[in-house]
Amino acid sequence: MNSPFASWYETAGVRGGPRRLFHDETDQGKVFYPARHIPHLAHEAVAALPERARRDLTIRHLYQFLLSTAHLETRIVNRAAELIANNRSGVDLPVQSRLDAFKVYCDEGYHSLYSLDLADQIARETGVALPPWDYGGFVDALEDVGARLLPDAPAVVPLLQVVVFETLVTAVLNEIPNDPTVLTVVRDLTRDHAKDEGHHHRFFADFFHRLWTQLDTGLREPVAHALPALVKACLDLDVKPVFGALRLAGLDEDTARAVVTDSYGPGAGDERAARICRATVRVFRSAGVFDVPGADEAFAAHGLLAPGGG
Repeated sequence: MNSPFASWYETAGVRGGPRRLFHDETDQGKVFYPARHIPHLAHEAVAALPERARRDLTIRHLYQFLLSTAHLETRIVNRAAELIANNRSGVDLPVQSRLDAFKVYCDEGYHSLYSLDLADQIARETGVALPPWDYGGFVDALEDVGARLLPDAPAVVPLLQVVVFETLVTAVLNEIPNDPTVLTVVRDLTRDHAKDEGHHHRFFADFFHRLWTQLDTGLREPVAHALPALVKACLDLDVKPVFGALRLAGLDEDTARAVVTDSYGPGAGDERAARICRATVRVFRSAGVFDVPGADEAFAAHGLLAPGGG
């Protein structure tokens, strides 16, 4: 593999990227987060809220985006990056791959730092405090899925989790930078992040091919059938912070729960999920996952295959 990090020392954000500073452009009509990616904002109960409450909901959704990403970067990606870098993953790798895993580790720590940094800047300038919520609830869901579906292969679970997240995240990040309605600092920071993650995608795509090739043949079927659930767990939004944000916006408990159910219930966001995971599915297909009997059906059952097979 030609290393995706060949110019890392010169181009990685952590090596020389600028600190992104918040400037309020809301008087120009710019928003903290795109409304089309905040499903509950369109709900009739939320539409009836005062404009200030709706603005605060977009700020808190940005906090969720930034801080939940930081949780995944440090608790999922860097855990696996350390295993790979220190030759503890169980996958036979060249030294170059181990060096690259340490570069991933450095990148992800920096992404987490500047995500919290921007959230803190916005909180101080807008007066919308960072709520004391655990924005990593979906990390726990991801862990639960892996433990439930692969109870006899705990060592492979963190490796699959990191491959899923790192091949999904670029598509998620690319939704914001080209949206002129969003605050410039949010677009710039997300673009910085996406640039680094493009390199990570290439690294973990190659890593997954090596992992799959070296995987015990008896594990391939359970792994293939577990992967779609891991993808879905990574794409599903943790609704606890959403519920908390709705309550802070002034909705009573029953109404807030109804908004969450209506906005994030079964089937909600399936089309977006199938679009975002296309590159991930291609990685799995090229490695041979879909040669396993029942793999196509498992991915289709989770709504992760676009028309024509994804």
